[in-house]
Amino acid sequence: MKKKIFIFLFDGYSDWEIAYLTPEIHKSEHFEVVYFSKDGNPVTSMGGLKITPTMSLTEVNTRNLHLLVLPGGEAWDRGENTEVETLVKSCSEKRKPIAAICAATGFLARLGMLDKIKHTSNDIEYLKYAAPNYHGEKYYENVLAITDHNIITACGVAPIEFAQEIFHHIELLNPFELKKWFQLFKNGVWSL
Repeated sequence: MKKKIFIFLFDGYSDWEIAYLTPEIHKSEHFEVVYFSKDGNPVTSMGGLKITPTMSLTEVNTRNLHLLVLPGGEAWDRGENTEVETLVKSCSEKRKPIAAICAATGFLARLGMLDKIKHTSNDIEYLKYAAPNYHGEKYYENVLAITDHNIITACGVAPIEFAQEIFHHIELLNPFELKKWFQLFKNGVWSL
């Protein structure tokens, strides 16, 4: 049975932030990409791409979830998408991996999930703005993407590094293949 990677989609999600990871996972015979929205209805990305998700939030079962992916988008900063809070907390309690990029890291910070683990975001000041009760400053790393305690975080300008962290965490590619993939998409280098 394929391991399921659940990706939360909402109106205005940042489509480019998941554009590097979804094709590689979709090609794998070991993983299945499952898109879901709060109600299962179509959503439109920030780039105008209209998508019909596979299912609604209420249909997501953490027992079958191998990784939860939260793309960025302005909705997080407007205090929207709160309906996924229960799912995110459940994943955390069950030690299921969660990957958040850009403004979705602010959501994790508001939930207190970044207070005691290494993490990154768009900027430390952004996290303080997005999450007034954020207390994880000493764990903040000024890097493009990082993983700690099953939480993957990335800044919004790092979709390739975000994908790389996810691929490493779920062991999608072996180390050589991962390095080769990264060099191709980041630097345009085909061979090592």
